[in-house]
Amino acid sequence: MASISASTTHKIAVKSTAPKKPSTGILKSGTTSKVTAVGGSSKTNGSNAPTRRGGAIKLKPSELAHPTTLEAFFALSFDQQKDRAINEFLQHCLGERATFHEGITKPHTASTTQSRGHAAADLAVLVKHLGPVVVLKKFGVLAEIEKTLLPQGLGAVFGNGVGRGVNPGGGMRKIASTASLASMDSDRVTDYTSGMSVTNSSIGTDSKRGKSTPANAREGALLFLRALCELGLKSIEPYVVPLLAAALDECGSSVSSLREAAEEASEAIVSIANPLAVPLLIVPVLFEALHSPEWRVKSTALERLAQVAGIAPRMTSKMLPQIIPTVTSQIWDTKPQVTRAASAALLAVCQTNDNPDVKPAIPAVVHAISKPADTYKAVEELMCTTFVATVDASTLSILCPILSRGLKEKNALRKRSCCVVIENMSRLVDSPNAVAPFGPLLVPELKKVVENVQFEDIRDVALSALQSLTRALGHSDIESAMASIMRAEAERVEQEQRRIEESLEEMRIAEEEQRIKEEEERKRFREAMDAQRQLDNLELEEMERQKEKEMLKKEQQKKSTKSATGSCQGCGLKKCKKTCLFYPGK
Repeated sequence: MASISASTTHKIAVKSTAPKKPSTGILKSGTTSKVTAVGGSSKTNGSNAPTRRGGAIKLKPSELAHPTTLEAFFALSFDQQKDRAINEFLQHCLGERATFHEGITKPHTASTTQSRGHAAADLAVLVKHLGPVVVLKKFGVLAEIEKTLLPQGLGAVFGNGVGRGVNPGGGMRKIASTASLASMDSDRVTDYTSGMSVTNSSIGTDSKRGKSTPANAREGALLFLRALCELGLKSIEPYVVPLLAAALDECGSSVSSLREAAEEASEAIVSIANPLAVPLLIVPVLFEALHSPEWRVKSTALERLAQVAGIAPRMTSKMLPQIIPTVTSQIWDTKPQVTRAASAALLAVCQTNDNPDVKPAIPAVVHAISKPADTYKAVEELMCTTFVATVDASTLSILCPILSRGLKEKNALRKRSCCVVIENMSRLVDSPNAVAPFGPLLVPELKKVVENVQFEDIRDVALSALQSLTRALGHSDIESAMASIMRAEAERVEQEQRRIEESLEEMRIAEEEQRIKEEEERKRFREAMDAQRQLDNLELEEMERQKEKEMLKKEQQKKSTKSATGSCQGCGLKKCKKTCLFYPGK
């Protein structure tokens, strides 16, 4: 008989499972890979089931996948085509299934992400063959999509109406003047003065974010936008690019499938945007999304900014003086996902700079921006740089923040290195306008080095750098440069003070209007309560009168010998007997 002891060992056969192969034909998030155009033939193998966590479902038409069904649809009249597009394909895309559409013998099926994707692809096939003007405008598909994604109008996205949100009176209200849905001959009137109230906390659920439209409908609308972008038609761009703000806003949804659809839609919209639309439409929307209280919205906006750097590097390079400070502020976000996305976006946008002298040092400079302890390593990289090419505003926006931080360090030798880089850089500045925004960042710090450092050699180097920078700014001497900077700073402070006062005045006016409104409501409430009280008193008085009448009636009945039916209350007969106490003769 076998015995088991502490030295006994057992071998257990473990069934090895081969790793699953990733499905093909899926557009991976964060990449620039293309998906087979909607309506085209696909030769890739793989399942059509939704792939989550880094993948998107494959948009493939179901009803209009064959030429015979397309010919049958085109044989219909215009009204029949419109009715089928709106009441069948669009309704299925928005998550509403027609009860008897598939026949009375087949059971009613619930809407899924896959079925909504098929319906979105069917609508995209119609757009491809009939044209966007017919399907989106004449059929009214775009108006329904706008109502689904923007029920309060484009100006309400991110909650930046007058006195609302984190950017009162700015943001999407200003962008709406350029990217207005009404400018595309939209059938819906957009109210840009109304906005959604947003707090500075993570608001999570869609209901608290003011989202009353069902999540299935919003997901279907986003899938349709992505399907339109995958058509590859340039005529689609003016219809989908203004909806980028709505797609970014949906990235903060509490529904995971809706978030993924929004991320894929925003990626597809940016991928087809014209590079000329980057400074006026795309980047301002991304900047405004960075003010959202939802970290997923900010992370997606930073990913799209890195994508913009890939599709429009020249435009992105020109906007670096505005992009770098905005993205740098997101590096210190409390969410690590936002921090990582900001670092990646900052590296991507800085690499669009075409200065051959600075390009090798860009990774070190970007790393120093996110990690201040490595500032001197970036300065050492710049010390090894020989400046030959012209230094423009884009290059200065990359270098000046690091140099300004280096001038504030305690080590005098590191300050000297920064002064040497500034002097070499200032000699090749192309125009005073390019360096003017960075004068307040460098000139005061250089002057402090000149006045406070105890080593004469370092003071001389700082003075030489200050003189070179002064000449680059277009001033004859240091005092005039300082005076100009002080005037500019005073004007900036005055403008900021004026803006704050205007914002406070708007808030005061809004609070006064709210107070007056509340007083009127309280007054109406008091009047209504007084009227109700009077009605209650009248009702009580009427009830008291009724009670008195009933009491009198009962008293009279008690005194009367006859009851209400006319019979005697003693014997119960209408004609009393002689033996009755109430006999009339007694």
